[in-house]
Amino acid sequence: MYVPMPTHMELVLQAAAFAAEKHRTQRRKDVETPYINHPIQLAYILVQANIEDSVVLAAALLHDTVEDTSTTLDEIEIVFGYEIARIVAECSDDKAQTKLERKQAQIDRAARLSREARLVKIADKIANVSDIEGAPPAGWSLERKREYFDWSKAVVDRMRGTNASLEKRFDAEYLKRP
Repeated sequence: MYVPMPTHMELVLQAAAFAAEKHRTQRRKDVETPYINHPIQLAYILVQANIEDSVVLAAALLHDTVEDTSTTLDEIEIVFGYEIARIVAECSDDKAQTKLERKQAQIDRAARLSREARLVKIADKIANVSDIEGAPPAGWSLERKREYFDWSKAVVDRMRGTNASLEKRFDAEYLKRP
């Protein structure tokens, strides 16, 4: 049976619907914002930077599904293909590590990520620091917010040269460091 390949728009919308279903009961750390707003924000940040590659946009929408839900990389690969699963894998932390180890691993791995994964990661850092500045996680101290900004910058600094528009936007967000 012939199954046509999805169009670029269909792929992005399929990823958005998949992510919405997987994250349906989750909230952002501010406790009030539905989690799905975050992956949608990443895709929007990428489009604003003229990144229109449907594989990158789909991976951005799916970037936290393996890390934060019961979704597996195999499931991502079956539904969306190897390339998207590879990017999602590159963007996913190893939950077997401690939080401190995961943070250091992100810094250590950043420069070795594929270009597609770096685009998603930079957009993720833009979204996260923007959220911390505008709708901070419940109970985060000023010091914790500053540490997050500085850690995010350390990750992004390892990916410099990937996309000038995204890097400029991150730098503008970083200037709002509390």
